[in-house]
Amino acid sequence: QVQLVESGGGLVQPGGSLRLSCAVSGTIFSINSMGWYRQAPGKERELVAGITSGDNLNYAGSVKGRFTISRDNAKNTVVLQMNSLKPEDTAVYYCNSVLTYSTPAGLTYRELWGQGTLVTVSS
Repeated sequence: QVQLVESGGGLVQPGGSLRLSCAVSGTIFSINSMGWYRQAPGKERELVAGITSGDNLNYAGSVKGRFTISRDNAKNTVVLQMNSLKPEDTAVYYCNSVLTYSTPAGLTYRELWGQGTLVTVSS
């Protein structure tokens, strides 16, 4: 079974840094894109940063210059380095991937989500 496994997150003071990592577990055929979304209490889920198979990057305006997304194709992982964190960055962060993998019914093209990891920025 293919799934996204997240690690990182936690409590950090304003101005601090955190690193989120997400790995695709299981056997896959190809990855189209990977990225991170977040959802704060009472708000809709929003894209934080994404990277495509062609290494095209996309960042939310609120995190540009502070967050960096990178991808290790050999390990099927994506990392979000978050610097200069602000209280408004507090949210549950979700890994996302659009990929193709094999099932008994054949190749399937799916969008998967991780279980979410909480990031709290507070003094």
